[in-house]
Amino acid sequence: MKPVFINCIATAVPDFDIHSKFIEYCPRLMPDKRSIKLFQRMAERAQIEHRYSFLQPHPDEDKLDVEEFYKNDAFPDTQARMQYYERFAFTLAKRALDQLDLTGTTHLITTTCTGFYAPGLDHQLIRHYGLPGSIERTNVGFMGCYAAINALKLARHIVRSEPQAKVLVLNLELCTLHLKPTGTLEEILSFAIFADGCAASIVSAQPVGIEIESFHSDVLPETEDLITWRVGNQGFDMHLSGKVPGAIANNLPLGMNTLLDGYTRSDIAHWAIHPGGRTVLDAVRTGAELEEHQLTESREVLRKFGNMSSATIMFVLQTMLSNAKKPGPGLAMAFGPGLTVESMRFVL
Repeated sequence: MKPVFINCIATAVPDFDIHSKFIEYCPRLMPDKRSIKLFQRMAERAQIEHRYSFLQPHPDEDKLDVEEFYKNDAFPDTQARMQYYERFAFTLAKRALDQLDLTGTTHLITTTCTGFYAPGLDHQLIRHYGLPGSIERTNVGFMGCYAAINALKLARHIVRSEPQAKVLVLNLELCTLHLKPTGTLEEILSFAIFADGCAASIVSAQPVGIEIESFHSDVLPETEDLITWRVGNQGFDMHLSGKVPGAIANNLPLGMNTLLDGYTRSDIAHWAIHPGGRTVLDAVRTGAELEEHQLTESREVLRKFGNMSSATIMFVLQTMLSNAKKPGPGLAMAFGPGLTVESMRFVL
């Protein structure tokens, strides 16, 4: 059976760096001074310098964004947030897709967990880029940060069954739509790491780029309540427990042999770890017994862009691809609701 490759990866973010404004604004959402101090201390330790959004930061300290999408004491309801998603999702997708040659595309896979509408983004892409109406479309919805690996898994299945296929994979998230007007320290901290971003990639049998070798999925026992993502009246309600890093660090040693799939740790030249946050990367370093330098690309993406949910692991892989590092085996890992670990063995 022919091998399958991620031929190329394009990435894009919106214009506005919202991170410092967000850190400045969010204390007003906190219930007490103790929470504010903890938030500020933990934000300083987050190892994030930039996060991007279609929300333009407002120059006034009492306002978050220029359009006042988030008005003080009048945050938008879910309908308004979905209208915003529909307004800007295609704009961001186009920034990534304009970097790729879409000629001959036979399949389209999209992933998102931050917004929905129908006819959706896939229809807009078909119309704008003149893709055939017969193109086979799949939407991987509401799977969170590990969705890109599931999309690549689907793309690999398609190419292995149809060797002439050219699969376009689009991972797009507008995470900054879902800030809550009030919340616990844990809830506000979770949104201090999330950002908007998009990645687009081509998967085919053409022997160029990153070779996809195998996949593995594992749902960690008794962790289903640690990461949740539900539709609420004021956007989507995120719960990201502070226990997530501990669950990852404790469970990874039990599954590393399966994830390595015949390799040893020393065989793996490239570790593409989803930067869910500083503590998540620290947990992987501990649980997988990695050296700090093996997390360089993941730390860099976290620092420059924050956590863009499903798009983020593709930013890490794109960084590895563009850095033209020496060839060798790699292991990608992403984490999300479940608590689920999705991994992909690859060769750069």
